[in-house]
Amino acid sequence: MHLGHLFRQKGYEQVVFVLRRHPLIIFKDIVIFAIMAALPAGVVLLLQNVNPTLMTGAVSFPLLAIGGSIYYLAIWLFFFTAALDYYLDLWIVTNDRILSIEQHGLFARTISEVDLWQLQDVTSEVKGVFPTIFNFGSVHIQTAAARTRFEFEQVAAPHDIRQKIIELADNDRAYHPGGIEKSP
Repeated sequence: MHLGHLFRQKGYEQVVFVLRRHPLIIFKDIVIFAIMAALPAGVVLLLQNVNPTLMTGAVSFPLLAIGGSIYYLAIWLFFFTAALDYYLDLWIVTNDRILSIEQHGLFARTISEVDLWQLQDVTSEVKGVFPTIFNFGSVHIQTAAARTRFEFEQVAAPHDIRQKIIELADNDRAYHPGGIEKSP
């Protein structure tokens, strides 16, 4: 995805990193949808063993085919929505600001931004066995802006990201005298 259509980069601004959710999150969705896609094959085998004429009936076969088609179309729709949400949820950190781009369903997107010098608190959080093993979690950013809390959900290496954002915010405060001071 080309970032130029999402935000206008200032002349001195450089993208430090672009964050997405950890790949394990979409892998979990792929496994769930693969299991859901395999369920009708099990149902067909069960129906053939219970009532073999059901699969060849003049009325029952078309009804089962239509039902199966609707089921598979629904699975593809939900999988496409989950994949689109994963791909289009994006957090961009530059040396001047943070942009949060969140996709809500198929036709709704929210884009928020905050200047780094407005940051008050940055917290990283890793909860659970798999997030601890695979090193992913959330980064919570408290600001003094209109939108008071930004959250990077399920990103890789949240503690490293937190530390880098704190460094960037400290560097950016030097260019904004009279801005928000960090409490000691």
